Amino acid sequence: MEVLVLLLAALLPLPAGGAATRQAPPTTDDCYPASPEINLLREAGEPIILSFPFFESELERLHVAPPARCLITGRNGTYQGGGRVQQRRNQLWFLPARAEDSGEYLCTYRNASCCVRASIRLQVYRSGSAARHKLSFPVLALVGERLRQPCPSVKDFRDVQGLVEWRKDSAPPRSGRAGSFLQDGDQLLIPAVRRAHQGVYTCHVHALIDQRHFEVSRTVVLSVEGVDPITTSTAGSSSSSTPTTSTAGSSSSSTPTSSSSTSTSSSSSTPTSSTSTPTSTSSSSSSSSSFHIRPPVILSPQNGTVFESLHGSTLALSCTVLTDCRAAEETAVTWLVDERWAESSYLEGRRVTGAPDGCRVELRLVVVAMTEEHTQSELRCVARNRGGQQEVVARLQLEDSTVTWLVVSAGAVSCFLTVVSVFLFVLFRSSGKRNMDYFLARQSSC
Repeated sequence: MEVLVLLLAALLPLPAGGAATRQAPPTTDDCYPASPEINLLREAGEPIILSFPFFESELERLHVAPPARCLITGRNGTYQGGGRVQQRRNQLWFLPARAEDSGEYLCTYRNASCCVRASIRLQVYRSGSAARHKLSFPVLALVGERLRQPCPSVKDFRDVQGLVEWRKDSAPPRSGRAGSFLQDGDQLLIPAVRRAHQGVYTCHVHALIDQRHFEVSRTVVLSVEGVDPITTSTAGSSSSSTPTTSTAGSSSSSTPTSSSSTSTSSSSSTPTSSTSTPTSTSSSSSSSSSFHIRPPVILSPQNGTVFESLHGSTLALSCTVLTDCRAAEETAVTWLVDERWAESSYLEGRRVTGAPDGCRVELRLVVVAMTEEHTQSELRCVARNRGGQQEVVARLQLEDSTVTWLVVSAGAVSCFLTVVSVFLFVLFRSSGKRNMDYFLARQSSC
């Protein structure tokens, strides 16, 4: 009987939710650590909302009730009051943030049966710091494409944001000039990208929080690859061809003085040849440089790949690109979700590693909690450099838990039947032995 109890106790911890759940190692105070949050980089003087999306996913995986509240702690303890730094639900609000707010913050949920803890590291740079370039969002575009860019990483201010204003090099949108751009709602819009559009763009979000006005800014550095198309119908091209056409006119109109017409034609032809030389040189150099750099090759995922995951689970997708090592820094790898740039808070950063056939650039996209809505989204990984562009399309799909149920149930039933068989075998064997001893005892007493 003791053997049966021990074997049944070993079977009881099997999960009842279908698939086997991941058990994280407990910490010193018996709290299970959730997946580490993605580090956050921000600038001092602006409001910051610190969220814990992986923590929320862990609570959902453990079937904790939605209104579960966590306690956020940092270097200065808790933030339950109404000061500059305050906890609101499962978020920490900095109104505004300071450089001394940099550090690690913990979010802990505890009840009578479980304890879950998440951590995130915040880095706040001073205004005008030399490290502010780390706060920019690089975007690569090709000449001729239509670019639509939302203001990145402001989804936490969606409920409180007001006017969104885009500027390039501190100047508002201007029409009719080279490098001009448009603003469509809260998005930056460039109908046809040209080399002149390259530069630094800043979006300013004006938010009203607790009857106080705050401004949130995000910097986008746009790099443009390719050569502008050459057209002869523009004003610039007609003016540049004026010396050539005026030569024929001057020769016909200056018939009495042939020497003056000759000098005029020679002087007018000289600028034409001198100005055309750099153009041909630059075009040849650009074509030669693009010839030597190979276009990027996306190794994974393959086009049409379908990623499966259980409902509510966290899914990490990786886009791996092979490129020349000398072009690794300028090779841009981006994730698009329904033709929109993925929020930076769901990107786990860029990693470049060496390989025998070149360098590999990897960019990870994290789906915090898999839902039915994600199955209707189109994921697109785009890789670009001066050599060319490649993109692949992938989709998400909810994993059917029926198969998992059947596998786990079959394993549990087989283990249970094995235990019962062993128990019955031991029980009947011992009972038969006692009957035999009793029979032999009676036979010897007669």
